[in-house]
Amino acid sequence: MACILIIDDEEDLVSLLREELEARGHTVLTASDGEAGVRQARKQPDLIILDIMMPNLNGYEVCRAIRDEVMCPIIFLSAKQSEMDRITAFNLGGDDYVLKPFGLRELMARIEANLRRERRAQYLNAERKRSKLYFGDLGLDLKERTLSIGGKPVPLTRREYDLVELLATHSGQVFSREQIYEKVWGFDAEGDSSTVVEHVKKIRAKLAAVDPDTEYIATVWGIGYKWNKR
Repeated sequence: MACILIIDDEEDLVSLLREELEARGHTVLTASDGEAGVRQARKQPDLIILDIMMPNLNGYEVCRAIRDEVMCPIIFLSAKQSEMDRITAFNLGGDDYVLKPFGLRELMARIEANLRRERRAQYLNAERKRSKLYFGDLGLDLKERTLSIGGKPVPLTRREYDLVELLATHSGQVFSREQIYEKVWGFDAEGDSSTVVEHVKKIRAKLAAVDPDTEYIATVWGIGYKWNKR
């Protein structure tokens, strides 16, 4: 569940949104004016619902003040319907724009969609930062494009490494020989899926020469291959 900050001076609306969000399991922070909103935003919520027309600082000014230090999605709420108002909101770093009055279910759907998008982005960034994968004694260095077992390098050709990386980075997922060929060799390559079979044999032989007791690449009969998670 997420921590959501509501910055809006309409008490009844804030109360309604808070009740609905808490019923969905979220934690809710609130602020009734722009200055308080800036202070609350520094608590780094997972999403901000931001009204435009408010005392002290308006929503645009709040967004401008916090955007460099608060990276979560910001959903603007506003009765301002002009295209320029929307453009201003997005240019300042807003992620969504919802017109007042709005349907509660639609707003909840937009909140959940923005949270999912943010979680996916965080997951992908974390995956990109992972430069090494380990499977027992086997280590795969994604930056150096090397494989070792127990610290001993296992020499692989470029295609062999590409095949290993494809399977290892999708550990447990089954790929058909055709899928592997298309992803490693490309759609326009001259050859067929029998090439995959030969490369898997060579890779297995190289791995077994160092670690004969572990099956890293499993055959899924009638389908293709997968990388064992253990």
